[in-house]
Amino acid sequence: MRRALCPVETLYVGQRSRAVLSCSVRGRVYAALLARAFDEVIAEHPTLRARIVPDGSGHAFELLGPQERPRLIVRTGVDTAHDDELNDPLPVGGPLVRATLASDPVDSAQQSHILVISVDHAVIDGHSAIALQNAVWDRYRALVDGEPTAAPAREPRWPAPISSLLPPADEATTAEYLRSRLAEVRRNPVELLPYDGPGSGGRIEIRRLLLDAERTTALRDSARAAGISAHGLISAALLSVARARFGGDAPRVLGCLSPVDLRSRLVPSVPPTEMVAAVATHLHALPVAADPEPVAMARELTAHLRAAIARGEHFHDMRITPEVPRNPALQMATVIATNMGAVPGPRLPTGLELTDVRLVPGREHYFPQAGRSPLMACVVTFDGRLAVELPHHTACFSAEFMRAFRDDLRSALLSLSAPHELPA
Repeated sequence: MRRALCPVETLYVGQRSRAVLSCSVRGRVYAALLARAFDEVIAEHPTLRARIVPDGSGHAFELLGPQERPRLIVRTGVDTAHDDELNDPLPVGGPLVRATLASDPVDSAQQSHILVISVDHAVIDGHSAIALQNAVWDRYRALVDGEPTAAPAREPRWPAPISSLLPPADEATTAEYLRSRLAEVRRNPVELLPYDGPGSGGRIEIRRLLLDAERTTALRDSARAAGISAHGLISAALLSVARARFGGDAPRVLGCLSPVDLRSRLVPSVPPTEMVAAVATHLHALPVAADPEPVAMARELTAHLRAAIARGEHFHDMRITPEVPRNPALQMATVIATNMGAVPGPRLPTGLELTDVRLVPGREHYFPQAGRSPLMACVVTFDGRLAVELPHHTACFSAEFMRAFRDDLRSALLSLSAPHELPA
């Protein structure tokens, strides 16, 4: 049983990008029940129990055999599990999902565990990745509580690719939009952050910025008081910190790439439980002064993104995504700022305490020989606490560079969360 990949999904085959979700808990976890919960959730989604195979001139999803399906891996070593999973690829041709439960070696009522789920971006986006993690814990909670779980009445269907659900568009209109976008990126080429790493060896690491609930609320309140989005404020802070890494006093043209969720903008809408990639991208290039005014920049970023969505450009951007390999400048940015917004964390059974939950993007291929690239920032607010995850490869950006970037970003966000510092 196969389903051909659409052109947009095919891009992920070469990119080898994935979402890595983790949930840290304290208490007693019954590994056999968690394995069963994972199996049952996987069984409900064909794309999660498939592989990617060649199909003519393209690729297709092909169902794995019963013995090939991904199963929960159980191991010890809580402290290293997240980094190990982040650096363990999901090769083309193998399962598109991997789940690992790592536990402290001593079984007790205060035992620490971490569940890490890695999923290929060809079959998932941030919202569906979070829905998958929560579904596994929901099923586990039901099993622990002895609630019945019914098997699907019929074989689940393949989800339709999002690109096939877009509203109708005239080919000439799409072609003209592509011409205008190409002219725009040629007129305003953005600068990328230069690498400072050794250029070889290395591994994927994460620098994390985490705000408590009080500071997260203050940041959101400040954005609201200024009439801008929290995403715009965070993106402006990212660009301000990036600008400090370039020399000179003259403005530099920097770019911010923002994913745009399509699920809620389609008719009918597509729920996050549909395991399919459903995002377009929005690129905004703008001159950033050596000493930028972040709130003014946040207003521009917010207004530009809102106006583009109002014009329906996110649908056009999805349609022209297959052109990106030939014209990478269409998605070339100084910073990539994903933002899932405020989302709920997993609901656990009684007696199990949630200590942390994370969503981190990763990929297999990094190119230190390029000398420069965008910087990725994954922004998500779980249970009222805002986190900015900054993944990087140490052959490209050194740990020292990323620590300093993270610390400067923290300072920028904290200064922006002070209402008295916002202009009237």
